[in-house]
Amino acid sequence: MYVSIETEQDLISLQKIGKIVALAREEMVKSAKPGMTTAQLDEIGKRILDQYGAVAAPKKEYNFPGTACISISPVAAHGIPDHTVLKEGDIVNIDVSAEFDGYYADTGATLVLQPDSSSWKQRLVECSSRALLKGLEKAKAGTRLNQIGRAIQNEARASGFQVIKNLSGHGIGRKLHEAPDSIVNYYEPRDSRLLRAGLVLAVETFISSGAEEVEEGSDGWALVTPDGSYVAQFEHTIVVTDKAPIILTAV
Repeated sequence: MYVSIETEQDLISLQKIGKIVALAREEMVKSAKPGMTTAQLDEIGKRILDQYGAVAAPKKEYNFPGTACISISPVAAHGIPDHTVLKEGDIVNIDVSAEFDGYYADTGATLVLQPDSSSWKQRLVECSSRALLKGLEKAKAGTRLNQIGRAIQNEARASGFQVIKNLSGHGIGRKLHEAPDSIVNYYEPRDSRLLRAGLVLAVETFISSGAEEVEEGSDGWALVTPDGSYVAQFEHTIVVTDKAPIILTAV
């Protein structure tokens, strides 16, 4: 069963937690620099969540050993904050999800540390960001859910990149992961599910420089490309409407 907004208070509460995780995301992105550790970067996000009384969702739901997932490519997702030192040229993904007053929101962004604007790494990150916006354009009531993935995949291919097929977005709201599950980054013609107004979704892009799948790393958390290729992820929590979606995690 899909979880959707039923009352005005539902929307107000989701907007609150959406703003909190967005603020944490932006502060972490702004603060990331060569020489700091991923644990130090994680502490910045924790301070923001603590300031607003929010609780890190990965820790609350899955006992994840950190506040945010901080992944340095070729780790694509679920990287554990630790003593790893950030270096110039690293592709760093910051994924922040949290709970406040019984409601959840999830967001993510990727950056290249001290990028050359013309580099393929920067082009990969920019493609992933564009692909998310292209996908969100399809998130309207009455549209098939698979049109989100179609738009994301088309943008990736047009830029010469691939999508990771075994990572996906998900429903969210009263839990971190709810139905509908498997909001994939590619076109799945057999998926006939329809979007309806009020659905709360975490839509995320996983755009790759090579691999189309990830596998579990040695620590039991990290998801890694088997060929060492790089991945850029962006994510917003949205509410589906009859028109453009409400982006809860925009700043």
